[in-house]
Amino acid sequence: MSNSKVDVHEAAGWTFFTNHAHVLLCLAEDAEMRLRDIALAVGVTERAVQKIISELEAGGILVRKRQGRRNTYQIHGDLPLRHSVESHCTVEGLIGFVRDSRK
Repeated sequence: MSNSKVDVHEAAGWTFFTNHAHVLLCLAEDAEMRLRDIALAVGVTERAVQKIISELEAGGILVRKRQGRRNTYQIHGDLPLRHSVESHCTVEGLIGFVRDSRK
């Protein structure tokens, strides 16, 4: 897909995945990713990323570990997705689906 098609889709104002999924996918790619970089990738504010990460932690999906001045995140991939429509799928299944489709 060309970049112009991606831009057109992003300009439509909605995506198939939530910002929570986008943040999770960023952290699956790089467990040490900075909030600033996640915010740029997802297209939200750093404060929004902080809130999403807190919610993912509260839901048991993420565990934050402090290493020096940075945070690293561990994803609990065996947990089911939260909505009843996709609750038969796991967090790791979602991550794997997106990763595998990049190949």
